[in-house]
Amino acid sequence: MPIQKSDFILVDYTGSVKETGEVFDTTSEETAKEKKLFKEGDIYEPRLIVVGEGWVLKALDEAFLNSKLNKTETVEIAPENAFGPRDPEKIRLIPLKRLAARGLNPRVGEQIEYDKRLATVRTMGSGRVTLDFNPPLAGKTLVYEVTVKEQLKTNEEKISALIHRRIPAVEASKFDFTVGKTDVTLNMPEESFYIEGIQLAKRGITFDIKRYLPELTTIKFVETFAEPEPEPEPKKTTKKAVKAPAKKAAAKPKAKAVTTAKPKAKAATETKAKPKAKAKAKPKAAAEAKAKPKAKPKAKPKTAKKSE
Repeated sequence: MPIQKSDFILVDYTGSVKETGEVFDTTSEETAKEKKLFKEGDIYEPRLIVVGEGWVLKALDEAFLNSKLNKTETVEIAPENAFGPRDPEKIRLIPLKRLAARGLNPRVGEQIEYDKRLATVRTMGSGRVTLDFNPPLAGKTLVYEVTVKEQLKTNEEKISALIHRRIPAVEASKFDFTVGKTDVTLNMPEESFYIEGIQLAKRGITFDIKRYLPELTTIKFVETFAEPEPEPEPKKTTKKAVKAPAKKAAAKPKAKAVTTAKPKAKAATETKAKPKAKAKAKPKAAAEAKAKPKAKPKAKPKTAKKSE
């Protein structure tokens, strides 16, 4: 199906200056690293474009109407259809002291903000700085290598893409949402709660959905704050189990020394107790034996006297 106005498409592209071959923009991380444009934190992936909505240069936007899926095409844009001709009246010489007084430390090729306008530092010398307030690509012919990777059809695909456009730092798959007849309920993932500018992003999502899917008039954002789960106890027990064997191992030699001494003590007490018991028993028996003969002699003399 040919691409039409208001279609949602995902596009890979690389833009360069025809005169110099300098790459100024790309959705490819590999190209960005190769051309030394890579920036840590930037996201390199196919870009969402709603055809005819002015999200890109008009000449490039119109070229999408003739594009085909997964076919790389070259689009050349003249200066008058890109960023316009370069205007000499927008070039000014500024004393370096004046910039320094505002805390600015200009370098050739850099962009700085001066009088609430962006300017490119062209030259420096003799205490003066040349500032160019023309757009950096003014007066240049641009060349785009463009590939339409996907054409989004369903409302769910479109809403997911619009959310990711506003909150690219969080994976689109982490946003759970339901689409009704006239409303959308969006469950925000916890990692999006504290993103800088999240409230502005929500307003942008609301505006985009209502603009491009006008039948959806109510957008609800749900943020659920769950209590953090307690740390699992097994981790603590494993730590104690590691320390315990060390203490037991240190105590084992002492326990062995005590146990080896105990049998000796038992043997000594047993050997000593047996002779004492026998020694005590023998005198008692001897005394009893001696006592019995003494009782008999006393009884005999008494009977003898009475008979006489």
